[in-house]
Amino acid sequence: MSKEKIFKHVEEFFENSEDYKFVPGESSVNVGFPCYDSKEIVSALDSLLDLRISQGKKVQKFEKDYSDYLGMKYGVAVNSGSSANLLGLTALVMSGIVPKGSEVIVPAATFTTVISPILQAGLKPVFVDIEMETYNLSSEAIESAINEKTGLIMVVHSLGNPARMIEIMEISEKYEIPVLEDCCESHGSSIGGKKVGSFGLISCWSFFVAHNMTTGEGGMVNTDNPELYYILRSIREFGRLLDPDPDMERFGYSDDFLKDYDERYVFENIGYNVRMTDIAASLGIEQLKKLDDLNNTRAKTAGSYTKALNKYDNFLKLPYIPDSFFHSFYGYPILVKEDAPFNRKEIVTFLEKNKIETRAFMGGNLTLQPAYRDVDFRISGNLNNTDLLMNNSFFIGCHPFVVEEAIEYVIDVFEQFLNKYV
Repeated sequence: MSKEKIFKHVEEFFENSEDYKFVPGESSVNVGFPCYDSKEIVSALDSLLDLRISQGKKVQKFEKDYSDYLGMKYGVAVNSGSSANLLGLTALVMSGIVPKGSEVIVPAATFTTVISPILQAGLKPVFVDIEMETYNLSSEAIESAINEKTGLIMVVHSLGNPARMIEIMEISEKYEIPVLEDCCESHGSSIGGKKVGSFGLISCWSFFVAHNMTTGEGGMVNTDNPELYYILRSIREFGRLLDPDPDMERFGYSDDFLKDYDERYVFENIGYNVRMTDIAASLGIEQLKKLDDLNNTRAKTAGSYTKALNKYDNFLKLPYIPDSFFHSFYGYPILVKEDAPFNRKEIVTFLEKNKIETRAFMGGNLTLQPAYRDVDFRISGNLNNTDLLMNNSFFIGCHPFVVEEAIEYVIDVFEQFLNKYV
């Protein structure tokens, strides 16, 4: 059977299959869902049938497409978002842009794959509080935390809501401290039309299965800096020598120690193996074409939730979107106010019993997590907002496969619980 016939069968299967059927009380409203169709499968099958399954031309295309989408020069695709953070931080240290052992200002309310790579790169996290409007780094807290040891500001755009990058970049320029943007939850988010991930020196992304676009597992690092680009490519792949002289013979590498050596086996950096496969990139190429539409659907669903739940604003704090910000809504965050007549556990338990999945706000206050209790870090100021978020917040799903019937069901379940207290 030819490839064309195989692809046709896949397309026909999706065309003839029933749409996702939501049955209230029986179907779960998941926090995340892999939103793809026959286009991604055909693209992946094409790689498999051509025996192109490791890093190859589709990875290169995905890197270029995603960089173009952001308006950046370079992209380096990897196998996960945590690998992206590890490579990004390591490259900053290896380049000398961020001195080894220096401090990294980071929000205390975030995910573990923000903090662990900081430590793995030989840097010291400095935890600061968040602001309660966007749940992101407070610019005032950043400036208060800066000292002579500060080497980097690591911004996290939480759940798709952009951090206040205009103010943060002003601080960056004032103190000449570079910015790394962790955009793992914020594909397509923007401020005034400028995509997050394109403000700082370097940005890191995750394409995990539940995120706004997916390659199953996967990630990317983007930058406009050619030195960082070279280091990133090298340490992604064992620390190899890259881009040898095109006129060099296969066994043409020589220095004071190696003579006439195969340049493919010359390693100039301490590296990793965190490459993306062409199969994963096949999914990413197709997902990127749909990203803006997928995000608009997320935003519409989030808007439906907000419209229905606004009448309970004496109990709940709902998402806030500053002017000119586009929130891509990886999830829909809700905070139970401290004076509400119920607590988070009570409402979350009710939602879960009615098959509405919930999640806590990532790791809450990461300084309290077991993994970090005995490591070297610093806390700047108080973490009151972080603790409030840890104790009172949760999020629910608003991905594109939350169909209209599911949206209505979610609203109805919330009303069942909340109307008891009105």
